[in-house]
Amino acid sequence: MGRGVASAAALAACLLVGAAWAAGATLNVLGVAVALAVPLVVLTVLAVLVLLQPRRNAVLTAAVDRLHAAALGDLESPLPTALAQGAPRLAESIDELFLKLRGNLESVHRLAMFDTVTGLANRPHFRRSAERMLEDAHEEARAVLFFIDLDRFKTVNDTLGHAVGDVLLGMVANRLRAVGDQCAAFNHGETPLIGRLAGDEFTLFFADLPDPHARVRVGEKVLEALCEPFDLAGQQVSIGASVGLALYPDHGVTLHELMGAADAAMYQAKTQGRGRVETFSDGLAAQMIARARLETELRAAIEHDEFALVFQPQVSASTGSIVGAEALLRWQHPDGTKLPGSFLQRAEETGLIVEIGDWVVATVANTIARWARLGVEQRLAVNVSQRQIDHASFFRHLRAAMLAAQAPARLLELEISETLAMHCSEDVLRAIATLRSAGATVAVDDFGTGYSNLARLRRLPIDRVKLDRSLIEHVATNPEARAVAQAVIGLVHGIGCEAVAEGIESEAQASVLRVIGCEVLQGYAIGAPMGEADFLAWVQDMAPRRATA
Repeated sequence: MGRGVASAAALAACLLVGAAWAAGATLNVLGVAVALAVPLVVLTVLAVLVLLQPRRNAVLTAAVDRLHAAALGDLESPLPTALAQGAPRLAESIDELFLKLRGNLESVHRLAMFDTVTGLANRPHFRRSAERMLEDAHEEARAVLFFIDLDRFKTVNDTLGHAVGDVLLGMVANRLRAVGDQCAAFNHGETPLIGRLAGDEFTLFFADLPDPHARVRVGEKVLEALCEPFDLAGQQVSIGASVGLALYPDHGVTLHELMGAADAAMYQAKTQGRGRVETFSDGLAAQMIARARLETELRAAIEHDEFALVFQPQVSASTGSIVGAEALLRWQHPDGTKLPGSFLQRAEETGLIVEIGDWVVATVANTIARWARLGVEQRLAVNVSQRQIDHASFFRHLRAAMLAAQAPARLLELEISETLAMHCSEDVLRAIATLRSAGATVAVDDFGTGYSNLARLRRLPIDRVKLDRSLIEHVATNPEARAVAQAVIGLVHGIGCEAVAEGIESEAQASVLRVIGCEVLQGYAIGAPMGEADFLAWVQDMAPRRATA
């Protein structure tokens, strides 16, 4: 009989762990489920103790039968009368343990089905629930999926920390619940299904929202709710959101199709300036196909080594001597050479920029080492994207590549955009400072296109500031443009950096920039981007010219 009780307890424990696993268990869920075996083992011990007493077999049979029913999932039915009367203490213990088991099962359910930060449906639960709602929808139903992405959440995480970021996510969830309650009138009195998919991505799903005006109002209410400042750590924080909308069955008949369409619409909202709602369309469908094709081609390009570097010279404004070059990426596509503007954004979105960046870093390191052996001692600048610099391994890979190639660090220059310089974390700044202390130099690129904090700019570990082409485009023809460029150059000098002008298209622009104090010039008027052999020939050709100048 004791073996029967033990078997029932073991079966119950296995079923509970299996249920947690089937529910999409995380480690926390499995930990709770495994812990449920403990009270069942206690039951086994109690039942064995009963066996040692001269009790009637009917009591033990009732206990085993009840444990077996519990193992099959029945924790609600009352205990058999024979058990309650024949072994009241055992019956009381079983009742108490079943109560604890029910509580633990509820914890397993919450962990498996709901996001622990926001209390909203997690991705698996949202998907299952929405798919079931689609299956149960009547033939004329017009389901609607809203895909919501917070616009400036990463900045909060980077500046205030992940704990504060989690608090913000909880506040966002509460506001979305309030929106859902307000919009229940549009959905036959039913609140929408709300989920947090991952990170700062949220979803609202209405099983039937046929009125186009109601759909517009829902989108407006979401934006209004999330554009209001949040009170975080004693300060007002504004984040905003971009929203994509997809309709069933117009834009998809499965949840997977609707999710893809709503995600594409959300992306369109981002590219159109953020803080808006976009509905999926045929044009976006074509863009989705093009983006998917581009991603496939980029993966093939990495595999087949289709990338190459070209080099654009940088010269001293005062002497005309070459002081460096910028390494620029080109994609040798089967249909012809592609410039970075045609593929880097998609590489950023998919994370492929990290692999491409690793290739660029290794190639630049080898190039620096090769040029150093040839006696070409000019620095070589390379652009670094936000996705790369946020990647924990970037600086480790960079140092390893430089060491492996035996490339002198003094010949490497990192270029980071003005926006990235203003928002990168303290950890990134420390890593940049460490690299700079090893001899490398750092430049802020595209200066004049962002919103620089001058106090932060002054304490950044940088050596040069590159003026964006928009600042120098009209310096030769417009006095106001010339005055602005001169003021910016004065600012750059004021923080102890050199000023570099890029995008120079004419000698007239170069002449003005020399007069107003720019130290380094770069652009087609100086030299076009060229392959390595042509660049080295260009450098050799410049040497005798300087000697006779």
